[in-house]
Amino acid sequence: MAIAAIEILDLEKSYLVGFWRKRPKLALRPLRLTIEEGEVFGFLGPNGAGKTTTLKLLMGLVFPTAGTARILGMDMDDPRVKAQIGFLPEQPYFYDHLTARELLNYYGQLSGIPSKERSARVEQMLARVGLSDSAGIQLRKFSKGMLQRVGLAQAILHDPKLVFLDEPMSGLDPMGRREVRDLIQQLRQEGKTVFFSTHILSDAESLCDRVAVIHQGELRGVGKVAELTSGTQGKVEIVFYANAQQVPTALTALGAESRFGGGNMVNSVLPEAQQDAALDVLRREHMKLISLTPVRRSLEEYYIQQLRPAENEEIRNQESHKQENQKNELREEASRKGVGV
Repeated sequence: MAIAAIEILDLEKSYLVGFWRKRPKLALRPLRLTIEEGEVFGFLGPNGAGKTTTLKLLMGLVFPTAGTARILGMDMDDPRVKAQIGFLPEQPYFYDHLTARELLNYYGQLSGIPSKERSARVEQMLARVGLSDSAGIQLRKFSKGMLQRVGLAQAILHDPKLVFLDEPMSGLDPMGRREVRDLIQQLRQEGKTVFFSTHILSDAESLCDRVAVIHQGELRGVGKVAELTSGTQGKVEIVFYANAQQVPTALTALGAESRFGGGNMVNSVLPEAQQDAALDVLRREHMKLISLTPVRRSLEEYYIQQLRPAENEEIRNQESHKQENQKNELREEASRKGVGV
């Protein structure tokens, strides 16, 4: 029986907030989640949802209020776990007087990489993240994107089985994001497990085997990306060549929303029930059909759907709080007038 890479067992975290009268604030509600070996798993949620808190708990940087987790079949506080995992925090801080090469050499020593292998491994990692030409420059002269690449290099320097990445595309330009995506794909091909948090849904959709959505410290949904985006919206997209860049009025009458692409090519989206009528229109107008495909649900739509219950609950709480305040005001006014309410 295969051992799961990560088993999160009712992990929970609360903090004391306030100045005089401290009160507990729940940052992570009891979380139960399993990530399989060799999986690229995306942890999605808005800022403050609990993503970083979860990663810090798994890394042992903060202690849980309740619950536990198992990593690679071992308790998460087992010292042997540390040698098998790599971690890139959301905002990494490094000794900025060091060069990139010196920093990776330092981390290589901490990770126990033999001195005979260390130099070659450091150069390999610098090349892998595109920093070979900047290896001798002090980190204080690096941009945020370059520092992010150094962070990725140190996370995989010791060849870990499991890699935790907290917002790995943060601060990167489009080319840098592409390189990080390629790196994550390479890690998957090498059989490594990647657990990364992000709020960039397009990256998650293109990279992940499965995703989980967390909001206000609570797990809202989890599933395979292919399954979450397989549902149709009851609409179809018809792509065709129009004459003289003009969409037939009969097609618009069927509820089609159209836009022109290159040349005379038109993309029209209309209700699925009208597709046969739309095809008849194209035949009548002697227009060339290119494709007809169902409109699939995107990961973004699934993500928003999972957040809506929380938003509705928040609105209800606000309304309830408002009504309670109004009742209290009425009681106070009645008390001043000596009338019972």
